[in-house]
Amino acid sequence: MDVTPLIPGGRQVIESYGRRGFHVSGVAWTGSILVFPDSTLEWSAGSFVDLSEEAFRPIVEKGGIEILLLGCGARMQLVPSALRQALRASGIVMDPMDTGAACRTYNVLLSEDRRVAAALLPAI
Repeated sequence: MDVTPLIPGGRQVIESYGRRGFHVSGVAWTGSILVFPDSTLEWSAGSFVDLSEEAFRPIVEKGGIEILLLGCGARMQLVPSALRQALRASGIVMDPMDTGAACRTYNVLLSEDRRVAAALLPAI
């Protein structure tokens, strides 16, 4: 039985993740990335301590995102309330989790055609 989610063509699918980076739709990325349904970008946040409103600006500016999955690295970490509230003011709900869970959840929500993005730190 095939349990791979059905994802429309042209979408950015997270294929794998590791200590140094990611494979998204056939492209290898080193370091932190932002994954949107239609594009993947390098992300300026190198670690969890680098997270700020400015680090999330590309997501807010992209528009159309309702759910942001934050891959915190090897373990889920708590995000400061002020940062969560700033994103919520832009209509974005942030869900922090370990990076592996964020990658898997992103692909599932993408297959459901949800308005999702993933901000991913390598699973160090």
